[in-house]
Amino acid sequence: MSAEEHPQTNPLIPKQSRTPYHISGKPEKQDLVDEYKGKNLDALRTPALIIDRAVFARNCAKMHEHAKALGARFRAHVKSHKTPEGTRLQLLSNADETHSIVVSTVMEVCEVFRAGLMADGTVKDVLYGLPMAPNKIADLSALTDELAAVGASMRILIDHSDQVKVIEAWESTKANHRRWSVFIKVDCGTHRRAGLKPDSPAFEFLLRAVLASSSISLYGFYTHAGHSYASTSFAEAADFLLAEVNAVNDAATLALSIIANTPGMHHPREAFVLSVGATPTAHAATEELKARVESGLNGVLELHAGNYPLLDLQQLNTSLITHRDIAQRVLATVISFYPGRGEDGSDEAMCDAGALAMSKDTGPRPGYGDVIGKPWRLSRAAQEHGILTMMSPASFELGPLQGDGSLKLGDMVQIVGQHACLTLAGYPWYYVVDSDVSDANVVVDVWVPWKGW
Repeated sequence: MSAEEHPQTNPLIPKQSRTPYHISGKPEKQDLVDEYKGKNLDALRTPALIIDRAVFARNCAKMHEHAKALGARFRAHVKSHKTPEGTRLQLLSNADETHSIVVSTVMEVCEVFRAGLMADGTVKDVLYGLPMAPNKIADLSALTDELAAVGASMRILIDHSDQVKVIEAWESTKANHRRWSVFIKVDCGTHRRAGLKPDSPAFEFLLRAVLASSSISLYGFYTHAGHSYASTSFAEAADFLLAEVNAVNDAATLALSIIANTPGMHHPREAFVLSVGATPTAHAATEELKARVESGLNGVLELHAGNYPLLDLQQLNTSLITHRDIAQRVLATVISFYPGRGEDGSDEAMCDAGALAMSKDTGPRPGYGDVIGKPWRLSRAAQEHGILTMMSPASFELGPLQGDGSLKLGDMVQIVGQHACLTLAGYPWYYVVDSDVSDANVVVDVWVPWKGW
């Protein structure tokens, strides 16, 4: 029996299991299209997740333009929508194309493969964007082989020296050894996510272990300024982007120094990939900024982002987008009304979109979501219902105003939530409209997202 079948023979390798994507149940797309295509939104059961394909596609093209302006490659994160249709739009726009993606779950890799996106050449490079768990190494090893068979590359992320030991222990059980293609995750100032600061002793210890390993090929350095979501201006987002670039470049500089000063250690055949990005920092990528980042780079710059096709209230608060750029919203129905119940004597209403439909993510703006065309906000949320409260006219941004802005029992409202990635996770399918080719209130397609880990 091999160590893959009985990995407990090696103390560094826990028991393994494969991601059961072949038996993962999800709705049939064609059944949903047959049922809903051509229907008006007011005929849908609520709550429902709506995506405007035209806006989604424009956002993808804009991001390709940002990457080109910065002189960078682009790697699209597909975790926000988790669909083959959305992935194609992210990779192939009318501005440019890329074939590199980031995923957050092993299931996403499996489903991208099952959707034929690698076989047809749409996806050629996949980064599993979490530090690798030891109990997933068999799955990722098998997926690496499956991707290689169709000409695609698999890469992983590490940020701890023990992960190097796990990889080496795994490869010691194999007859045919591979060198795992690895990004090292760099902390650019977040201090709350994966990664190590490039000037820390722990980072240098990890880097030396990676460079000395016969089981690892160092592909590059990866960072994500999650704290850039607090930006409220282009200047702030640009500063976060520069901090990202500096962090990965410092890491590459250290790596080259170690290589140059270690006898017998060979320089990599290709330049390190320096992967930076978050939706706010990617929106700050411009030709003007290119001049500030391209000098002295010890590698090839790559931009990555994930929320940008959809967008939400958190992104609106950065001031880098407008409400017209937001491609997703939740359709909900007013199921009760409470005149004068608010603390200031204002009206309140109840809708059928609660915490599971919207998520309870918050942001700089109050509440869990704002209503499009009406000065109302989802201020409180229980599991299956939310309470809508009136907002001041000065706070209302999702215009233009529809009618007198009032609500009544039975009204349908469209709500933009704080964080699209978590909002979409609650839905078994998305209704797609297209404001470029038809009435934006008519369903033209249905996307079924991948579920599971």
